[in-house]
This record gives sequence, C-alpha cells and structure tokens, in this order.
Amino acid sequence: APAITRLESSLGNGKHSPSLATLKKYANALGCRLEIKLIANNQ
Repeated sequence: APAITRLESSLGNGKHSPSLATLKKYANALGCRLEIKLIANNQ
C-alpha cells in the first residue's frame, strides 16, 4: 500500500515520527490493532 511505503520511508530518513493517531489508522487499514508496550530492560 502506498501509505505503508510513505510511512517506511519517513521512518528510514528520520524526517518525522508518525503520531499515534496515524499509526492507529495504518493498523486499522491493515486489519490489525496497534499495541504499544513498555518492557523493562532487565527482562
């Protein structure tokens, strides 16, 4: 999908980080849910 290509290229060149809302839209478009986890370094 063109939107995924744009997301990957923007992340690769460090131009900007997508917002959570944008990531949720991409996940929804792919039939997925967005899951964000904080995991301790000692695990």
